[in-house]
Amino acid sequence: MPNIHDQSDRKVIFFHAPQSRSGGTLALLEELDADYELHLLNLKQGEQRQSSYLAINPMGKVPAILHRDALVTEQPAVFLYMADLYPEARLAPSIGDPLRGPYVRWLVYYGSSFEPAIVDRSQKRAPVPPMTSPYGGWDDVMNTIHAQLAKGPYLLGERFTAADVLWGGALHWTTLFNLVPDTPDIRAYIERVITRPAMQRAAARDEAFVAQQAA
Repeated sequence: MPNIHDQSDRKVIFFHAPQSRSGGTLALLEELDADYELHLLNLKQGEQRQSSYLAINPMGKVPAILHRDALVTEQPAVFLYMADLYPEARLAPSIGDPLRGPYVRWLVYYGSSFEPAIVDRSQKRAPVPPMTSPYGGWDDVMNTIHAQLAKGPYLLGERFTAADVLWGGALHWTTLFNLVPDTPDIRAYIERVITRPAMQRAAARDEAFVAQQAA
């Protein structure tokens, strides 16, 4: 059985589109110093809906990664998989670490509660009864985020993890689109995350990809 901790066996194929949610995965791969082969998709030309890509990911979404014979989609799942694949980067508390549970919680909370809340807010949908909503209400989501950020510089306190790569990028773009209030605590958290060298490298690469596709 291949050893996932063998550097030669950890290369992944990464399907990415600039200025999309997969930018978070690009930033994570930079933080991990991961070995990856990048396949660029042009969303404006509908390449994500072409049969060649649908054969890889029938949802026609990014990010997606292939590692050996394993396909991993859905951004929180990609983050969980990749951070565990590169344990030496120390972006994922290991099983048995008291921070493992909170770490997994915040990665999953992003997809299960934050994203649905953001979509409803961006579409200006009327609130539904909390018991029928996957996230309760908008104030519940924001109060939960603010309470966690009050505990330390990062989501898990003093330790920076892959969860911060995901949330720092997500809060950055949602504040830019005025979907999330740009409060002092959220702004300070965003700046701590997006000014990291790896995050800056990923942002610069994404800008280059945008120019490349525009040309």
